[in-house]
Amino acid sequence: MRLKFMTLKKTLFLSVFSAVFMTGCNSGKNKETEEIPPVDSTQNTILNVSGEIFSIPSPIQTAFLIKGSGAIYSKEFINAANKSSSYSTNFSKALNLGIYGADLGYVTMYNQTQDAVGYLSAAKKLSDDLGVSGAFDSKTIERFTKNLGNKDSMLILVGVAYRSTDTYLKTNDRNDVSGLILAGGWLESLFFTTSVYTTKPNEDVKRRIAEQKSSLQSLIKLLTQFNSQPEYAVFVSDLNDLLISYEKVGFKYIYEKPTTDAEKKITTINSNTEVVISTEDIQAISQKIKKLRSKIIA
Repeated sequence: MRLKFMTLKKTLFLSVFSAVFMTGCNSGKNKETEEIPPVDSTQNTILNVSGEIFSIPSPIQTAFLIKGSGAIYSKEFINAANKSSSYSTNFSKALNLGIYGADLGYVTMYNQTQDAVGYLSAAKKLSDDLGVSGAFDSKTIERFTKNLGNKDSMLILVGVAYRSTDTYLKTNDRNDVSGLILAGGWLESLFFTTSVYTTKPNEDVKRRIAEQKSSLQSLIKLLTQFNSQPEYAVFVSDLNDLLISYEKVGFKYIYEKPTTDAEKKITTINSNTEVVISTEDIQAISQKIKKLRSKIIA
């Protein structure tokens, strides 16, 4: 992969429900469709953990990546929407709200409008239970309904709703709940990518799996501060166990001399990074993420 000048620096991913990418296709619009203003997807939302800056990839980005890999839509990848009423603690509700957020992005990406309605209802129930119903109030639900079938607008609304949830929680000093929602969305996205890779190996998906090593380390740092609560301590222990499978995963920098077009005044950076992750590593990560996810959605 060759990178143009000034793009060698790795781009920070947007945090879990803040990033919504426009596809540039507006074929789903009609007279009944509400015009939704575009979201500036170039503005990164940074995660600050004890003064350290981190960034967690967005489930929306992952959904784009998965669909772009040629993988077909599969209900086996998503948590059943009708299970939302079975989660009884705020801990499980917050994690599964994050999971449903990733699922909502996934079904929307594949234009599964009927499934999107179910996941919207599931997200509304959990957000109501957690006291952040403003993100999925009647006005928001109405906007979703008007834009069913318009993938671009639906993706924007997903991002807006969850960003509102995150902002509310942080403003009201509920960072523990916000961190769980973030973790749930990240976990579901990693489950997507590992599941896709086992059935349809793809270099971009493989790279995305490897990149999650740093994201996992960030989540562990974020959630460790709440370890005085037993459920958090167990969850962090599970995440540390997953991190063990990432021990040998990394990136190898390969230098190639840059080339310059003096006439056009363009310098091309020819250096690139090669992902270091074995099939065995991916299998171990896949097995652990599947086990952890099953524990959370049970």
